[in-house]
Amino acid sequence: MGRLAQTDGLTEIQRDILATVRDFVDKEIIPVATELEHKDEYPAAIVEGMKQLGLFGLTIPEEFGGLGESLLTYALVVEEIARGWMSVSGIVNTHFIVAHMINAHGTQEQKEYFLPRMAAGEIRGAFSMSEPGLGSDVAAISTKGVKDGEFYVLNGQKMWLTNGGTSTLVAVLCKTDEGGSTPYKNMTTFLIEKEAGFGPNPKVPGLTVPGKIEKMGYKGVDTTELVLQDVRIPANRILGGVPGKGFYQMMDGVEVGRVNVAARGCGVARRAFELGISYAQQRTTFGKKIAEHQAIQFKLAEMATKVEAAHQMMVMAARKKDSGERNDLEAGMAKYLASEYCKEVVEDAFRIHGGYGFSKEYEIERLYREAPMLLIGEGTAEIQKMIVGRRLLEEYKLAD
Repeated sequence: MGRLAQTDGLTEIQRDILATVRDFVDKEIIPVATELEHKDEYPAAIVEGMKQLGLFGLTIPEEFGGLGESLLTYALVVEEIARGWMSVSGIVNTHFIVAHMINAHGTQEQKEYFLPRMAAGEIRGAFSMSEPGLGSDVAAISTKGVKDGEFYVLNGQKMWLTNGGTSTLVAVLCKTDEGGSTPYKNMTTFLIEKEAGFGPNPKVPGLTVPGKIEKMGYKGVDTTELVLQDVRIPANRILGGVPGKGFYQMMDGVEVGRVNVAARGCGVARRAFELGISYAQQRTTFGKKIAEHQAIQFKLAEMATKVEAAHQMMVMAARKKDSGERNDLEAGMAKYLASEYCKEVVEDAFRIHGGYGFSKEYEIERLYREAPMLLIGEGTAEIQKMIVGRRLLEEYKLAD
């Protein structure tokens, strides 16, 4: 296993969970990941295995059938899964975010209705905030919900839904314009149950999930649009039961999502390091293993340092959130550092492989196409820097 990316202070239960997941990744994910990724095939057998391990209910409270584990445990599990195949971690990530939002902000009825089936993996979640042309300006969303008696009528187009086709529950952010003093108080999160699949949805008239968006990497998991045309949703499916709180609910979800993306970056970087240091001890040039060349040793040292630094930053951000404290500063730092370092470690491992890294026969080729998604997922580096910069100015504000 090596000494990199170890986490101090874990309970015996946490260590057992991670050991079980690590074994599952080594036996069930890594051997098939590259083949499935090249086919862009949904990993149905892997998902079924994760359901049996209880991973879909990892953070859902025990009273609702979950394991009741912390964000730290979840992040460390995601790190292990991403080490095997990043797309699989995406399948559980959006599910986890929606479960977190329901548990933190939902009504008691919503918790009792959704969480037990989410814990069992019977309902799988996706969340939808972005729109075509929206970028990071959430206040500019145009998808709208208009009250009509005991219902809301939703119209608009959403973009970049991970699990958009395979999910059966989508948390959708809409404008509702019900009297808030700022745009951020005029947004509402709706919980929409649907059938899995693409095209017009038979369970929700007016809702359409077009086919998968073709991507450079991050294959296997489906990424889609979501089109809403006069979709009628009962008012009791507003998250929390009260309109106007959607922006803050979504930002809470994104905050834990940033820790997740940091964990994914850590997992992919660790796998790239493993591949690089292994190949360096097998490849011979100029009469000796390339690992014996000082230039390669320097590169391995830099890669390992980045793997370790990103992991510890991610752990700190997760623990901060678990403590109940505000963690947007730490989450932004962790997401920024882990995604940037992931890109750099993967590229260095790619360079160590030389020409073979360009071949689809080698795993590093897949990682090289996957790493860029982490640079933009849950907010670009520039967005993270804005968040971190603003928070630092709050923390270090000079007295008037």
